[in-house]
Amino acid sequence: MEIVSKQDLELFRIKLISDIERILEADFNLSKEDFGWLRSKAVRKIMDISPATLQNLRITEKIRFKKVLGSYYYSKEDLLKLFEDEN
Repeated sequence: MEIVSKQDLELFRIKLISDIERILEADFNLSKEDFGWLRSKAVRKIMDISPATLQNLRITEKIRFKKVLGSYYYSKEDLLKLFEDEN
Protein backbone atom coordinates (compact mmCIF):
# COMPACT_ATOMS: atom_id res chain seq x y z
CA MET A 1 0.00 0.00 0.00
CA GLU A 2 1.34 3.44 -1.00
CA ILE A 3 0.95 6.54 1.05
CA VAL A 4 -0.16 9.64 -0.84
CA SER A 5 1.36 12.87 0.35
CA LYS A 6 0.05 16.40 0.04
CA GLN A 7 2.78 17.05 -2.53
CA ASP A 8 1.56 14.09 -4.62
CA LEU A 9 -1.98 15.46 -4.53
CA GLU A 10 -0.76 18.93 -5.49
CA LEU A 11 1.18 17.54 -8.47
CA PHE A 12 -1.88 15.54 -9.51
CA ARG A 13 -4.06 18.67 -9.25
CA ILE A 14 -1.65 20.69 -11.41
CA LYS A 15 -1.48 17.93 -14.04
CA LEU A 16 -5.25 17.50 -14.05
CA ILE A 17 -5.88 21.23 -14.48
CA SER A 18 -3.27 21.39 -17.23
CA ASP A 19 -4.92 18.49 -19.08
CA ILE A 20 -8.39 20.05 -18.76
CA GLU A 21 -7.09 23.41 -20.07
CA ARG A 22 -5.45 21.66 -23.04
CA ILE A 23 -8.68 19.86 -23.91
CA LEU A 24 -10.75 23.03 -23.62
CA GLU A 25 -8.29 25.00 -25.76
CA ALA A 26 -8.43 22.31 -28.42
CA ASP A 27 -12.24 22.51 -28.46
CA PHE A 28 -12.25 26.32 -28.66
CA ASN A 29 -9.66 26.29 -31.41
CA LEU A 30 -12.00 24.35 -33.67
CA SER A 31 -12.78 26.85 -36.35
CA LYS A 32 -16.41 27.54 -37.15
CA GLU A 33 -15.41 27.16 -40.78
CA ASP A 34 -14.64 23.50 -40.10
CA PHE A 35 -18.09 23.01 -38.65
CA GLY A 36 -20.00 23.14 -41.94
CA TRP A 37 -23.20 24.57 -40.44
CA LEU A 38 -24.00 28.19 -39.59
CA ARG A 39 -26.64 29.64 -37.29
CA SER A 40 -29.38 31.88 -38.65
CA LYS A 41 -27.83 35.09 -37.38
CA ALA A 42 -24.50 34.35 -39.08
CA VAL A 43 -26.20 33.49 -42.38
CA ARG A 44 -28.30 36.67 -42.30
CA LYS A 45 -25.23 38.76 -41.56
CA ILE A 46 -23.09 37.14 -44.27
CA MET A 47 -25.83 37.34 -46.91
CA ASP A 48 -27.25 40.66 -45.66
CA ILE A 49 -30.81 39.31 -45.71
CA SER A 50 -33.80 39.55 -43.42
CA PRO A 51 -35.13 36.73 -41.24
CA ALA A 52 -38.11 36.42 -43.62
CA THR A 53 -35.83 35.94 -46.64
CA LEU A 54 -33.89 33.26 -44.80
CA GLN A 55 -37.17 31.58 -43.84
CA ASN A 56 -38.21 31.68 -47.51
CA LEU A 57 -34.96 29.97 -48.54
CA ARG A 58 -35.67 27.33 -45.91
CA ILE A 59 -39.29 26.79 -46.95
CA THR A 60 -38.47 26.56 -50.66
CA GLU A 61 -35.72 24.03 -49.76
CA LYS A 62 -33.00 26.01 -51.50
CA ILE A 63 -30.75 25.40 -48.53
CA ARG A 64 -30.61 22.52 -46.08
CA PHE A 65 -31.20 23.22 -42.43
CA LYS A 66 -31.38 21.49 -39.10
CA LYS A 67 -33.30 22.66 -36.08
CA VAL A 68 -31.51 21.97 -32.82
CA LEU A 69 -33.03 23.08 -29.53
CA GLY A 70 -34.97 25.89 -31.21
CA SER A 71 -32.06 27.21 -33.29
CA TYR A 72 -31.77 26.75 -37.03
CA TYR A 73 -28.47 25.73 -38.59
CA TYR A 74 -27.82 26.04 -42.32
CA SER A 75 -25.44 24.12 -44.54
CA LYS A 76 -22.49 26.23 -45.70
CA GLU A 77 -22.16 23.96 -48.71
CA ASP A 78 -25.70 24.82 -49.82
CA LEU A 79 -25.08 28.54 -49.34
CA LEU A 80 -22.03 28.35 -51.59
CA LYS A 81 -24.00 26.39 -54.20
CA LEU A 82 -26.73 29.03 -54.09
CA PHE A 83 -24.22 31.63 -55.23
CA GLU A 84 -22.68 29.33 -57.84
CA ASP A 85 -26.10 28.66 -59.41
CA GLU A 86 -26.65 32.38 -60.00
CA ASN A 87 -23.54 32.67 -62.24
